[in-house]
Amino acid sequence: MSLLEGPVPGARRTEVGGLVVDEVPAGASRVKRVIYPPGWAWGDSMAAHVGTEWCEHAHVGFLVQGSMEVEFRDGCRATHDAPCAVVVEPGHRGRVLGDEAAVLVQVDAGPGTVERLGLDGVAHAHG
Repeated sequence: MSLLEGPVPGARRTEVGGLVVDEVPAGASRVKRVIYPPGWAWGDSMAAHVGTEWCEHAHVGFLVQGSMEVEFRDGCRATHDAPCAVVVEPGHRGRVLGDEAAVLVQVDAGPGTVERLGLDGVAHAHG
C-alpha cells in the first residue's frame, strides 16, 4: 500500500463494489479519495451492486496514482494515467489498467454533481 492509499484523518470510510472511499464534507459538496484496486472493473465489481450497466455519476478530480480506462456508451474510450486531471461524464464504465491501484481524489455533490459543477449537457469529447 502506498502513502496515497493510507488512512485519511477525519474522513468517513466506506467500502463498496471493491472500492475504498474516504469522504470529507466540504460545504454543499464533499471531497473523496477513491481507491480502485488492481483488476477492478465496473462490469465485474459495481454493475450488479448499483443495478446499471453504466455508471451514471460524473467524476471530477485528479488521478494521483495508477491508470484507468473509461469507455462510453458510444464505444469511445479514454485512458487516464496519473498524474492527470479527470472529468468523466455520466454514462461510462471504467477499469483499472496495470497492477497498481488507481487513486482518484474527486469533488462531488452526490446526485447533484452534474448540475452543481455545470456539466449539464456536456458530452465527452472524441479524441
